[in-house]
Amino acid sequence: MNPIRSVIFYIGYVLAMLVCGVLFLPPSPFLPLKSRYRLLNLYNHFIIAWFGLVCGVRYDIRGRERLPDGPCVILANHQCEWETVYLQLLKPPVCTVLKRELLNIPIFGWGLRLLHPIALDRSKPARAMKQVLTQGKRRLEKGLSVLIFPEGTRVAPGQRRRYNKSGAVIACRAGMPVVPVAHNAGERWPGRHWVKRPGRLSLVVGEPIETAGRSPEEVLAETEAWIEARLDEISEVPRPRQVPVGRETVTG
Repeated sequence: MNPIRSVIFYIGYVLAMLVCGVLFLPPSPFLPLKSRYRLLNLYNHFIIAWFGLVCGVRYDIRGRERLPDGPCVILANHQCEWETVYLQLLKPPVCTVLKRELLNIPIFGWGLRLLHPIALDRSKPARAMKQVLTQGKRRLEKGLSVLIFPEGTRVAPGQRRRYNKSGAVIACRAGMPVVPVAHNAGERWPGRHWVKRPGRLSLVVGEPIETAGRSPEEVLAETEAWIEARLDEISEVPRPRQVPVGRETVTG
C-alpha cells in the first residue's frame, strides 16, 4: 500500500510543479517580494496537504504562537525534503541557506531564485561561510527571516551530526533572536528512499532564544540542546547521545 500511495503522491507532486511553473512563475518577478512569497507558497501549501492526505500522515505542529513578530534566525534539524517545504510557510518571507545546485533544477530552482535564497558553493567552504555571514545579516536587516539547517546536510533519523555555528553568528551580529525547530519528518518522508510512510509527523517550535550580550557558541549550545532534547521526545527511531567524531560541516 505504501508504494502505491507514494506513486500517487509523486504524480500530484509533479503535476503541481508543472501547473505552478506555468501559472505562477511568469508574473512572480513583477510582484513585490511579500506578494511573490504568497503566490509561490501556494505550491508549498498544496504539497504539505497532499502529502498528508495521500500518504496517511497526521500532522502534530506545536509552538507556532511562539514565533516573534520581527525577523529571526530559524535553526532546524534537517532530515528530508518535507521541512524545506513546510518551513517556507512558518514565517514568510524567509530566506533559506541552501546548496547552489538546487537553483539549477527546472521550475523548482527557478522559483527558488525568486525568493532571494543564500545559495552556497559547498566546494569552497571558506567562501561559503563568509557568504552566509554577510548575506544573512543583510537579509535580516531588510526584514526577512533566515532559515538555516545547522547540520549542513540531511541527517537520517537515528543519527546525529555536529552543528555549525554560522546561524548563531548571524543572529548575534544582527541582534536578532534564534528560533529553534525540531521535527521527525524523515520518519514519514525518508530522505534517501521514495516510499513514504504513514503515521504522525511532529514539529515543535521553541521559544525565541535571545542573542543580546551572548556569544555565538553559547547561543548555539542552547539551541542544539533544545533541538536534541525535543528530538529525543518525538522520534520513533532510537538516537545516539553523542555526535560521531569528525562529522562536521561548514555551510550551516
